Amino acid sequence: MAKLLAATALNAGETDKPVNNIALSLTGTGITYQPGDSLGVWPTNNPDEVELVLSILKTSGSKSVSLRGQLANARDALTRRVNLREPTSELFALMADHARLEFESVRLSRLAENDELVAEYGIHDVFDVLVKFRSARPPIGPFLNALAPLQPRLYSIASSLSAHPDEVHLTVGVVRYDLNGRGYHGVASNFFAEHLAEGRRVPVYIQPSHGFSLPADSSKPVIMVGPGTGIAPFRSFLEERKATAATGKNWLFFGAQHEAGDFLYRDELEQFAAEGHLTKLSTAFSRDQAQKIYVQHRMIEHAAEIWAWLNEGAYFYVCGDAKRMAADVDAALKEIVAEQGGMDTDAAAAFVKQLAKDGRYCRDVY
Repeated sequence: MAKLLAATALNAGETDKPVNNIALSLTGTGITYQPGDSLGVWPTNNPDEVELVLSILKTSGSKSVSLRGQLANARDALTRRVNLREPTSELFALMADHARLEFESVRLSRLAENDELVAEYGIHDVFDVLVKFRSARPPIGPFLNALAPLQPRLYSIASSLSAHPDEVHLTVGVVRYDLNGRGYHGVASNFFAEHLAEGRRVPVYIQPSHGFSLPADSSKPVIMVGPGTGIAPFRSFLEERKATAATGKNWLFFGAQHEAGDFLYRDELEQFAAEGHLTKLSTAFSRDQAQKIYVQHRMIEHAAEIWAWLNEGAYFYVCGDAKRMAADVDAALKEIVAEQGGMDTDAAAAFVKQLAKDGRYCRDVY
């Protein structure tokens, strides 16, 4: 049980993507970690949403229920033990059995057979199911048992124990968006931003990294690509390299939408650079000019120097969005290797593959 010390906004002024640095105390937990590890967090559901579900189902929060063979009261079960974000086929089937209107029963049965229809019916979470199918009101016990278990969230650790003894820091983007006329909030990010008061405790555990760690030889250079919240493990890396007086060079590529509002950990990074612990800082702020510029574009601009660092034995790290950014960075790296190394496409791909096999190309993507 880690205690919340502070949730500090990392943005300067207005932003479309609010991000907080979450500092948790590990005092008395016995937990230790290494740079590159992740923290598993067990959040709780939005208490307002929990009360709405209880009201819709006309159920007292103190009602005793059996959830997967364990007794709990309804409010605690809704708060801590079930996933209110992703409706299950079991929920649709249960709702179909209890729908008093035939057309609602038919639609729910279709959803139970094919949950890909949720978009067609404008369903995004469990609350939507209750709102859109008003004639279906199952008992709270079967309702809870038809939901998936609430799962922990994994966050890349953004601190070094060497710099913050008995603490762990996270870089958490607050997920909020509107869809179909309704506002939606991310469970864990808003748990930290709105529902966990300073001094309160949250269940956590360490997920050790598998290969995403600093070089054993601290004289080796490192190149880090971490736009947005992907900067998290690299703050940890830089703090550790400073604390241990590592002699290897450090190069960070950071990207975000706007320099004015979204330059996460700016003061710290500039201090690292001023002290010589951050050898190079290359930034890409995509919305600050007519043509969008991303981290992979900055990589191409510095192709010759990246190639030189790789030939010096540099380790190359990527953290962040798996769908777009990581794929674009991978393509840029192969382009750099092909161009600077005088290789064809297949040879460049083989070179990058070997870097990964040697533990020198490491990715923490999600």
